[in-house]
Amino acid sequence: MEFSIGGFNVKGWMVAVGVPVLSSISGGIYFGYDTLNRFFDAEAVVEEALGGVEDLDGRVGAMDKRVTSVETTAQRSLAETEAALIVRIQTLEQAIADNDVRGLNQKLAQLSTNMTQILEQQKVLLDLRSQVDKATTITSGLGDTLDTLKTEIDDIWKAYDELVDNPL
Repeated sequence: MEFSIGGFNVKGWMVAVGVPVLSSISGGIYFGYDTLNRFFDAEAVVEEALGGVEDLDGRVGAMDKRVTSVETTAQRSLAETEAALIVRIQTLEQAIADNDVRGLNQKLAQLSTNMTQILEQQKVLLDLRSQVDKATTITSGLGDTLDTLKTEIDDIWKAYDELVDNPL
């Protein structure tokens, strides 16, 4: 087979060899173009990442300052809390010493003795109270009797006064 294009005679074997060669060349050009574009894209991503790393350096520095600040604040707070606890412990120790907890057993024994004496005195007072109640009962009855006697004596004096004024 043979055909003519623009004055050139093209034979069948030339087409059979030329199409795969042209296909390979065009595939190579496309592959090179695609590889170049991927390289440029990768380069852009790397530059963006490096820009982010530089930004991360700034962020890491800021975070380092914040961590240092927090550590300092925590140490101050811990020191203040420790000082407050020491003061409270000393206050408690002083209160325990002032209250003489060790001597408390002796004081409890003395208190027990005092309570026993108070109970004995209370028994005596209860006996006295019963006697006072008896005396009050007797005395209240005497008050009525005395009133009656006083009335009778007054009546006798009135009668005597009348006898003196009006003798029989």
